[in-house]
Order: sequence, then structure tokens, then C-alpha cells
Amino acid sequence: MAARPRSAAHPPAQVALQTTPAPTPALAGGYAEPLWQSAGGQSFSLTANQYDAGDAFERARQPLPLGVVGMGPATVTSLNYGLDNHLQLHAGVGRQQWIGSPLTLYSNDVGATYHGDGYSMDLSVSTTDAPRVPVLPRVLPGVPGVGGLSEFDGSTHFNAQGRFALDARSGIDLGASVGRIRLLPGNLLGTNVLDQKTVSFGVDHGPLSGAIVGRTLRPSIPGNGSIDRRWNSIDLGVTVRLPWQGEISIGAQNLWSSGSPANGPVGAEPDQSRTPYVQYHQDL
Repeated sequence: MAARPRSAAHPPAQVALQTTPAPTPALAGGYAEPLWQSAGGQSFSLTANQYDAGDAFERARQPLPLGVVGMGPATVTSLNYGLDNHLQLHAGVGRQQWIGSPLTLYSNDVGATYHGDGYSMDLSVSTTDAPRVPVLPRVLPGVPGVGGLSEFDGSTHFNAQGRFALDARSGIDLGASVGRIRLLPGNLLGTNVLDQKTVSFGVDHGPLSGAIVGRTLRPSIPGNGSIDRRWNSIDLGVTVRLPWQGEISIGAQNLWSSGSPANGPVGAEPDQSRTPYVQYHQDL
């Protein structure tokens, strides 16, 4: 869930040891704070970012199929260690909430980013957990979940992201992730684990960015390996960053879906409903 920098060429903080660094504006909706840099080029920096639920760039890099409707801004804080001008290690924590919902997701992300000449590559391992709310019913109508899963418990994913710069203002993003989603015991699917695979393709030019994301979910049912139940979907989104620090996002979740739904005793899960959305976000 931890968000990577919007600019793939974002370098480690360049600040002399004897200088007291000041907070530096970083990505849209966030800040970067250079902490330390050695004479040999190693450096520490702290970044704090906030991004909108419908942001096409961020959704393409999110391994979980999070519901957009009612989703508040996500906050991510990362500590970065630059080994040199090309290789950077990062560890981050994040939080995601929904408006009017008890659901809160907490995420952790550890990985490394390599910046080359006109390209960058990022490998990471991320985990997401949803603390239980014991005073509430197990299934709440209308409460957003993860991919239509109202009994989501947590997940672990291995993520790979690559960016290729076309010029100073344009680029192509490619991404993939594989992982597992954990469900609460006694859920409607009859399995505690779902296998998930995600691929994404994004293009950006100046303030305009767009992305298409394909996902596959498959229940892992011990002792029933012959049962092939899958849920496939494609999400599409476009985001325009406005001159007054605003963003407008237009897209659709489950624009296309196919495969055999994972049918539980009271109906199909995860939810395959097509959900179009238009969202406006303003930084203050």
C-alpha cells in the first residue's frame, strides 16, 4: 500500500552535513525532509505523502483492489536510505480509511529502488492489516471492503514496478504483484486465503496520467485443488492535476469482469459490480 514517488527520478536529498536542512516540497500532496548525507554520497531522508483514492498513478501501484466510493485520502510516511545516486532503500508505513466506515487499513512496505538513465525499477514487499472491531457485526451492509470482501483480515504482496521516461514530462509505468489475501475464519467463501495476481500499465504526460489495472483472485481451498474458481477484473482511471493544486479523477472499477465467481452460501464474493466514479481532490 505504501506509495512510491510520483517522479521516478526523485533523487536522495542533496544537503551538506554542516547545513541545517529545511522542509522541502516534494510530491503532490506531500513533503520530503533531508536528514543526513555523508561525503561518500550516502543519505537519509523522510517523506510524507497523501494521495487521493481515485489517483490513477497511485491506483496502478496499489496491489489491493480498494473500493473508491467513500474512500478518504491515504497517508504514507517513508524513511529512505540512499546508498549512492542510483540505489535507494525504503521502509514505509501507511493508513487508509473510508468516510463513515469503521474499516481502517494499516500497511507496511520495505523495498529498494534503482534509478538508471531514463528508467527506474522498484522491488518491494508489502503487508496490509485490518484490525478487528469486535463490537460490530461481522458483516455490515454497505461497509466498503477490499475487492468486495467484507471479511478482509490482511494481505502480503511482492511488488515490482518499472518506469521508462519518454522525455522530461512523459513516461510509461509497468507494474506487477503477486500475493495472498487473508480472510477472517468462518467467512462466506469457505476459505481463509485468496491468491491474487495484478498487472498494470500507465502513461503520463505533464499533468495528465492514466492507468489500466488487471487483477485475478483465486480462492485457495485446501483439499479441493480440482475446483478452479477465479475472479478477473479490469479497472481504468484517468487523473488530471490542476494548476491550483487540485486533482480530478475519472474512472471505473470492474469496467470488465469475467471468470467463475467465488460463490458462498449467500451469493457471490467478491463483488463484481461495475463502479464508475468522478472525484475531485484539493490540497489546502
